[in-house]
Amino acid sequence: MISERDSETTFDEDSQPNDEVMPYSDDETEDELDSRQPAVEPEQNRINRDTEESREPLKKDCSWQVKANDQRFYEQPCFKRTIFLCFKKSKYAGNAIKTYKYNPISFLPLNLFEQFKRAANFYFLVLLILQSIPQITTLSWYTTLVPLLLVLGITAVKDLVDDIARHRMDNEVNNRTCEVIRDRRFKNTKWKDIKVGDIIRLKKNTFVPADILLLSSSEPNSLCYVETAELDGETNLKFKMALEVTHRYLQEESAMADFNGLIECEEPNNRLDKFAGTLFWRNMSYSLDADNILLRGCKIRNTDFCHGVVIFAGADTKIMKNSGKTRFKRTKIDSLMNYMVYTIFVVLILLSAGLAIGHTYWEQQVGNSSWYLYDAQDFSPPYRGFLNFWGYIIVVNTMVPISLYVSVEVIRLGQSYFINWDLQMYYPEKDTAAKARTTTLNEQLGQIHYIFSDKTGTLTQNIMTFKKCCINGQRYGDCRDGAGQLQSPPEQVDFSWNMYADGKFSFYDHYLIEQIKSGKEPEIQKFFFLLAICHTVMVDASDGQLDYQAASPDEGALVTAARNFGYVFLSRTQNTITLSEMGIERTYRVLAILDFNSDRKRMSVIVRESGGNIRLYCKGADTVIYERLHPRNLKREATEEALDIFANETLRTLCLCYRDISHDEFEAWNKKFVEASVATANRDEALDKVYEEIEKNLILLGATAIEDKLQDGVPETISRLSKADIKIWVLTGDKKETAENIGFSCELLTDETTIFYGEDFILDFSVIVFISLSSALLQTRLENQRNRAGSSTHSCLRMNEPFFQGSRDRALIITGSWLNEILLEKKKKKKKLKLKFPRTAEEEERQTERRRRADAYKEQQQQNFVDLACECRAVICCRVTPKQKAMVVELVKKYKKAVTLAIGDGANDVNMIKTAHIGVGISGQEGMQAVMSSDYSFGQFRYLQRLLLVHGRWSYIRMCKFLRYFFYKNFAFTLVHIWYSFFNGFSAQTAYEDWFITLYNVLYSSLPVLLVGLLDQDVSDKLSLRFPRLYVLGQKDSLFNYKKFFLSLLHGAITSLIIFFIPYGAYLKTMGQDGEAPSDYQSFAVTAASSLIFVVNFQATFVCFQIGLDTSYWTFVNAFSVFGSIALYFGITFDLHSAGIHVLFPSGFQFTGTAPNALRQPYLWLTMILSIAICLLPVVAQRFLSATIWPSESDRIQKNRKKYLAEEQQWKRRRSAFRRGISGRRSAYAFSHQRGYADLIASGRSIRKKRAPLDAVLGNSVTEVRNARET
Repeated sequence: MISERDSETTFDEDSQPNDEVMPYSDDETEDELDSRQPAVEPEQNRINRDTEESREPLKKDCSWQVKANDQRFYEQPCFKRTIFLCFKKSKYAGNAIKTYKYNPISFLPLNLFEQFKRAANFYFLVLLILQSIPQITTLSWYTTLVPLLLVLGITAVKDLVDDIARHRMDNEVNNRTCEVIRDRRFKNTKWKDIKVGDIIRLKKNTFVPADILLLSSSEPNSLCYVETAELDGETNLKFKMALEVTHRYLQEESAMADFNGLIECEEPNNRLDKFAGTLFWRNMSYSLDADNILLRGCKIRNTDFCHGVVIFAGADTKIMKNSGKTRFKRTKIDSLMNYMVYTIFVVLILLSAGLAIGHTYWEQQVGNSSWYLYDAQDFSPPYRGFLNFWGYIIVVNTMVPISLYVSVEVIRLGQSYFINWDLQMYYPEKDTAAKARTTTLNEQLGQIHYIFSDKTGTLTQNIMTFKKCCINGQRYGDCRDGAGQLQSPPEQVDFSWNMYADGKFSFYDHYLIEQIKSGKEPEIQKFFFLLAICHTVMVDASDGQLDYQAASPDEGALVTAARNFGYVFLSRTQNTITLSEMGIERTYRVLAILDFNSDRKRMSVIVRESGGNIRLYCKGADTVIYERLHPRNLKREATEEALDIFANETLRTLCLCYRDISHDEFEAWNKKFVEASVATANRDEALDKVYEEIEKNLILLGATAIEDKLQDGVPETISRLSKADIKIWVLTGDKKETAENIGFSCELLTDETTIFYGEDFILDFSVIVFISLSSALLQTRLENQRNRAGSSTHSCLRMNEPFFQGSRDRALIITGSWLNEILLEKKKKKKKLKLKFPRTAEEEERQTERRRRADAYKEQQQQNFVDLACECRAVICCRVTPKQKAMVVELVKKYKKAVTLAIGDGANDVNMIKTAHIGVGISGQEGMQAVMSSDYSFGQFRYLQRLLLVHGRWSYIRMCKFLRYFFYKNFAFTLVHIWYSFFNGFSAQTAYEDWFITLYNVLYSSLPVLLVGLLDQDVSDKLSLRFPRLYVLGQKDSLFNYKKFFLSLLHGAITSLIIFFIPYGAYLKTMGQDGEAPSDYQSFAVTAASSLIFVVNFQATFVCFQIGLDTSYWTFVNAFSVFGSIALYFGITFDLHSAGIHVLFPSGFQFTGTAPNALRQPYLWLTMILSIAICLLPVVAQRFLSATIWPSESDRIQKNRKKYLAEEQQWKRRRSAFRRGISGRRSAYAFSHQRGYADLIASGRSIRKKRAPLDAVLGNSVTEVRNARET
């Protein structure tokens, strides 16, 4: 018997409305979004609604209403929102933008508030307050105030300069003008005065001031050409189109003034490529999408004028919504440095507590019994110890370096400029220099373990050239004469017979040209006719030349090829296309365009030909075309053989096909197509079904082969990076064979590489097992991993058994469908709505346990995959989506804790670039979106080796040396106070003069160590590239870690002991030349301070430097900084100890005459020399022994640098040993992830389909491959 609790009432999802409409989230899948759409109101009901009913604010995602030419409409109470208490403001923003942070009144308080939110600044503010309490402090207030003000001042000036620049830019933009309807006429109006609902006129080469709905333009069918360089960085023209009804009726100024349409659309958001809304006008409704919208920041091009109504203004525009905070990236050294500062703070607390306890004990034993120490305050020893605790917090506060973070930012800024100024990373062909788009990650460039690279446009040039083709089973493209005989040397085809030929196009098969001219092969004519008509390319012929604008380089190459072979695309309108076919101009009616996207891997057009026949032309990847061919295609095998031959030459391929459609079939299909195109919900899913109905039983025409050459220097770069122990993963949307062939071409794969495929591994109970393992080892691995996965609540378990045995030269090649299966990332499917009753506690517990185990298995599977892939020298992931690219990067970050770098050139690489620790963008053929999202950018992949092996390694070494010496000099300086405490009753007295404490980190010791962080080199840039193994130090964190930190602490402690006790011993029983004892506190303080300055800056005897011991690259600036710091110390000290300044400020300058009197004593100089020698000679000896007996790799290279430089001069005359590899592996055509322009061409409606599961497209899952192997 079934209990009431277990019973379920189910409803079909289509039959019940979903009232739980959720706002859009970028993290939601398309399936989730589709399932959350509200029920669709019948179209006829929407048409019949009157305008007054449409005034009511919509619910959920269509709550934004815009009424043209009616500003009183926005004064309704429903459009007001409460901003503070009872104060209300319109939810419609004005068009004035404000990117600045401060105004003259708010700058000082707001900037100080932001700076004191930083822990270090707030800590020193608290210290300053403590120093104002007389019972606690023994230090003058200015010892903390001066450094704090300096740090705050530098930061405030930087922020002020940046904000003034933002003010100027805002004023410049807000005061631009355009024409707006005012009093029924167009009048010039400033951008800041534009409001939502205004009708505006824009002219050629002007920027769009707000997000507007395009109403009409000067172009036929109200097309509007825009450039979106400021929006997404892309310089190629894009096309927008007005609705047909507004194009027809809204051309005159009076009609614009009378326009009163109501627009209902989504709330303002940051999705640049999405818009959903409806226009209600004249009792009719019209669907709106992103192709009807001009976004703020676009520039009107090749269009004399256009009109539009403002939908979003100012802060509500999409470009402003995209100007939010980006993901903050932090380096490993940043994190380590913060932990070390916390460690210093803990040490400071413990030292202060220990010294306070010491003072308490001293008061009990000595202080209370010494009448001459009585201070008229009857405090108990414990209370005095409590006060001394805070006193020591103040005295030893310099252990926490206030100038550390400012110094680090200065060094990083300088290193970024060095990258920007590097002429060897300048790409002259595109006038593109390397650009450090962030200043916070430079040293992390020297610690990269894994590089994740896109293929097309990153490793290759993404400049597509039509090379060969296969038509009706016959291959063309070899170097042949007109009779079909091979000829040598090759002679380029003369296209002078074609007035439209592109002079840049080159082809060498004269036989194909003769076949085209003869007209005897109808299949050849169909082939090039298909290339000329089946595309979404737009043409600009304004200057008398045909300038094609294509959505991808592949499509542009194919249309250009057809143009040269006599089938020229001339022009198009919304529903026609005009071609020149061997000199005869014809116009065809385009009935439908089934646009391309990255999931469909194909596109089709349906055309009515001159005889009235209806035909579908289709082109796409062979994997999807072959699934849709008619069973009786005679040339199927011959074409597939040609595809294999093209693959051997690493050419990118796609297949061409067609089918005839009867009038009745088209009419029935077109009705469904129109219904799906105007659907307001689930439109993509509806179009998906409609497309599948017509794209079947296709007849194969042939295949094209396009060459995408490798970029210059790619093999050399990959070879050097591999020698630096950097593992390279290629993540691409291409077919497996294509990516594999490119892997051989760029030396990522070699003949010695053992290649494994995803199909070589089986899945069993969250376990990845290599099929070829011996049965015993296989059984052991299965049992061990089953037990661990099933018994442990922690999924991140390391497996002891390796996946591979033997050589390390291995590569793994996997597909996106295998990746989905291995990571349990199946796409969510729609489910029927179910009415479920509450479960019992026991059922709930079982459900929770099942969920926990499922999560554990999933995480174990991910761990296994990462372990498997990371045992390989190279990994190639094919047919992966942008989301999968980012997921792979995230998994390696999560499970390997390794530093990752992602590099790409297209919009499909943005997610991966943002996910990696460091993102690098290449200025390529696919726009600038990758560059705009990156941390570093340049023009060619080959510059990556210099970025990492030179700038990255130098930056890491410099930063590590800087931090080690910064901590060292602070410990050496501060710990002297600790030793002095043993001789002053632990009374929190300082060992130095107050002004020396104030200026030590600011002036006396900062510049030399700062220049080490900016200029030091262990070896030259050329030797860094020649010996990539030098890079390994950064990967292992060898130069800065907790061990190095504590060694710096120990070194500083020893230096402080010597700095204190040598002068103390020398002064203990000494008499000066005048018969007076110089062993007073002030003379001792000057001696200790002078010794310290020399020790941290100067090396006695050898005229070297303490910093110089680790400074390998000396310049005049380095030497000047060291000598200048020492000279500055003595100059300022003598001034501060002069009688004149004491007369003016007697309480602040109490060391009158100390420096002149003390420094004239010879034994003081002997004492200083002894202190310096004892401090530095052991260091000199250690460095000498290390360089001679235990030399590092850089020591050996530096020793032989002259020899290596001479060898390099000889090698310059030799040719490169790297050649593009050729491997007999199948290639495939790879479409761009950017869709075409079909929605602009065909009625302006989006016809993108919903993403299909990748394994459904490929039909090549792991299970199928394994079954194929078994059969």
